[in-house]
Amino acid sequence: MNSAPYRAGADTDWDAVLSLIRAEFAFMDGRIDPPSSMHALTEAGVAEQAQSGEVWLIGTAPAACVFLSARPPVLYIGKLAVAAPMRRRGLAQALMAVADARARALGLPVLQLQTRIELVENHATFRAMGFHQTAATAHPGFDHPTSLTFERRVPT
Repeated sequence: MNSAPYRAGADTDWDAVLSLIRAEFAFMDGRIDPPSSMHALTEAGVAEQAQSGEVWLIGTAPAACVFLSARPPVLYIGKLAVAAPMRRRGLAQALMAVADARARALGLPVLQLQTRIELVENHATFRAMGFHQTAATAHPGFDHPTSLTFERRVPT
């Protein structure tokens, strides 16, 4: 498998990208409240993200993906997913390196992401990547935090 990240384009198999996200986010079902926004994501939605922002992939049958969206002054990272059999091979780090490069190219000094409050293993992973928690937010209708915001300065 070629492990070089590439930007998704019009010829991308959006179903394969969506299938990767659904498979790798499935562990959250019944664990987070409210349910993941992944359930509302469609092939058209993934294609729209690629047009309005960016979708980066690794592997022809995607083994890893990440969504990037410019939200000045930050580059927002969403839907980071790595196929279970491909974990611990540096794919997430390769996609984060792309995020750093894209943020620099766009003049955005900070990477930002959110993860659910229940997913403590994700918090540890992002802290190991140099992120720190900057906020706790609640989804509409909740009177307690449901998500944590993490940020990292983009290396120069």
